[in-house]
Amino acid sequence: MPTEIDLDEVRVLLDAGTTLIDVLPAEDFVEEHLPPARNVPLKELDEHAVGQLDRSHPVIVYCADDL
Repeated sequence: MPTEIDLDEVRVLLDAGTTLIDVLPAEDFVEEHLPPARNVPLKELDEHAVGQLDRSHPVIVYCADDL
């Protein structure tokens, strides 16, 4: 179930070993990602990609928000 969190919560989770996944296309990821994010473009976010994640820690998935 997706949950919206703020930047302070992201920092706490990253310090605890959370994986940060950016779903931007690869070319946008190079210019706009948050360190230490890994890139898994949304079009490639499938069962195989999810299976590669460490399930012993939470995973944060994010993309650009142009609102």
